[in-house]
Amino acid sequence: MAVFKQRWQRWLQRRIPPATSVLLTQRRIFIIPTRIGAAFSLALLLMLMAGINYQNSPAYGLTFLLAAVFVIAILHTYRNLAGLTLHAAGGSPVFVGEQATLRVRLSSNGRAHQSVALGWPPQDLQHFDVPANGLAECELIVPARKRGWLRPGRLRVESRFPLGILVTWSLVDLDQAVLVYPRPLAGDMPVAAGTREDDEDQGARVLGQGADDYQGLKTYQPGDSKRRLHWKAYSRGHGLLVKDFAALAGRDLWLDFSELQGDSEMRLSVLCHWVLSLSERQQPFALRLPGLVLGPDNGQTHREACLRALALYGQENVR
Repeated sequence: MAVFKQRWQRWLQRRIPPATSVLLTQRRIFIIPTRIGAAFSLALLLMLMAGINYQNSPAYGLTFLLAAVFVIAILHTYRNLAGLTLHAAGGSPVFVGEQATLRVRLSSNGRAHQSVALGWPPQDLQHFDVPANGLAECELIVPARKRGWLRPGRLRVESRFPLGILVTWSLVDLDQAVLVYPRPLAGDMPVAAGTREDDEDQGARVLGQGADDYQGLKTYQPGDSKRRLHWKAYSRGHGLLVKDFAALAGRDLWLDFSELQGDSEMRLSVLCHWVLSLSERQQPFALRLPGLVLGPDNGQTHREACLRALALYGQENVR
């Protein structure tokens, strides 16, 4: 079975190579009967045998009429996919445990395409209609189970229109990928040991998780402690807010991977939490990973660079 799958994948790679835009043509479309179609074919065979056995002309006529419908359905089912173009439209980064959204744009070169299904099995396929000479924007959901680049693989596109007795399908690789950040995990701030000694000389203070220096309210971020949720503000319609406490005042922070205990994934999750938290406060900070130092800096660009470094730590930094 494994050898067959490898040969099948190599054959698909040659026949439908990866591309950000794929036009479905005869070479890239396959068609087979569905279960209903198989039962329909079996019924035609039984009707033909009965007609031959009893030399019944109406039975012959009905059998050949239904067989003609089956043949015509092959053409119309195939035409519902032929000429459809799929374009990769990107996706936004997510955190581990969330649902990644990948966008696909469907465009018609002429006729309309009805009830086109897209997705990555074993998940349910989503159905879309594409107007004649028009576009359809599709958002497909994929679970993000681990950090790094999420590549869902070949996208299944199929149609059973118009009768449902045949299914025409293709497996296209739109070369799509979405970045998955570590799951944020609340924990003590992993400030580098040398920083604390310098802070004492400069009069700065370091406050860990649970400090009493209340700063106000901030927007809830994944990984924030549920005990700090401000439910009164939520009940008043102000959104999900958490109570914010100061972590450090007087100098930049150095978040250090080596200051944490536990396995790599847990350390990355804690660092991810503090990158989000400090970015929300607009507090300048630096991130130190084995072989990599980012910052000190703040702002959206620095936040994204740090999250990307955490997501790709220990992996190939290529898409």
